[in-house]
Amino acid sequence: MLLLKNGTILDPYTDTDEKLDILIGDDGLIHRIAPDIVPVAGAQVLDVTGCTISPGLVDVHVHFRDPGQTEKEDIFTGTAAAIAGGYTTVVCMANTKPVCDNLQTLQYVQDKAAQVPIHVLQACAITKELKGKELTDFETLHAAGAPGFTDDGINLTSGKLCYEAMRKAKQMGVPLSFHEEDPAYVLSPGVNYGSEAAKKFGVFGAMRASEEEMIARDIELALLTGARVAFQHISSGRSVALIREGKARGADIHAEATPHHLTMTEEDVLEFGVNARMNPPLRTEADRQALIAGLVDGTIDMIATDHAPHTAEQKNRPFAQAMSGITGLETAFSVLNSVLVRTGRLTPMQLMRAMSQNPAQFYGLTGKEIREGNRAELMIADWDAEVTYTEYKSKSSNTPFTGQLLAGKVIGVVCGTYCSVEEA
Repeated sequence: MLLLKNGTILDPYTDTDEKLDILIGDDGLIHRIAPDIVPVAGAQVLDVTGCTISPGLVDVHVHFRDPGQTEKEDIFTGTAAAIAGGYTTVVCMANTKPVCDNLQTLQYVQDKAAQVPIHVLQACAITKELKGKELTDFETLHAAGAPGFTDDGINLTSGKLCYEAMRKAKQMGVPLSFHEEDPAYVLSPGVNYGSEAAKKFGVFGAMRASEEEMIARDIELALLTGARVAFQHISSGRSVALIREGKARGADIHAEATPHHLTMTEEDVLEFGVNARMNPPLRTEADRQALIAGLVDGTIDMIATDHAPHTAEQKNRPFAQAMSGITGLETAFSVLNSVLVRTGRLTPMQLMRAMSQNPAQFYGLTGKEIREGNRAELMIADWDAEVTYTEYKSKSSNTPFTGQLLAGKVIGVVCGTYCSVEEA
């Protein structure tokens, strides 16, 4: 048995913010929650004084590059990075090689995922080979365990096909997630159109209209079909306004924001170069503030890292040739605590809701709250501890947050019978 002593339970599901002990059995279930639990004979006791115990973080948007690009990441190293960041559930994107649009590839990921101690779920592609021309077999793939569908990385440009996908998803009760960047307005990816960084690196950049146009269209389609839709890694203040209005009109729409879009702007690209190159790009301070406001008022439901590992060789190229995307699983909690919680923009409970409860509920994942009888899926964190990231569990380190002094350290996770917690 495992006894977590002297921690403060911070659970957005139950709005609990109270100092309580948690006793976890050899079956991985929570046996008791109470003040001052007396240790039973043979129990492992971990004193987590000064730390919170929260539901494990849930990331609905990661790239583990497995199969096909395991020089960047694989299921095992991606899982290690997730655990280091406080995550007990992640959802992998479908843009693997081969694309996860078939049972064989899905089963490959699931077989590997069965060997790791946290939940690694694999979303499948909306369209075959991510080509945007023909829908995949939603029924077969969902029956085999795909929690939802996404062509992340590629815009679903055909409105007709997008409508068909939403109609099918509504019939089945499964969610869709969309990467919203109309390529017609992405003159060169990875940096905001017309920014000083774009000028510095000699590229045009990606217009915010590329995102806003697609979101506006897909809100109308979501209203028409009733489909449950998430807009991935939004970057524009206008996008936030469109989503807020769409929700008010009754659309079953949701939105992700990344730690980097919530804490950085196009100005940071001048300093960090290719390590701040991502799709959609970092935009202006006004956009960032609108994203934060949307997170505070619930327009943005979820914080997702879009963990996107690349090799050093793939990143360390001239800006126009470098791969887009940054890693994020290991740094997310510290970055967001430092920039949003410690500055008073979010409460710890609001952050946990966006990083744990809401992502789980989008995919219909249940049993995640800290409750007697539930499986233990917990993150233990010291919100005041200082931390500087210089080494990573991920195979890749393409992040602008390396070397920055941050506040908030993940002490470890408990997931069933697995425990990575160190003494606080």
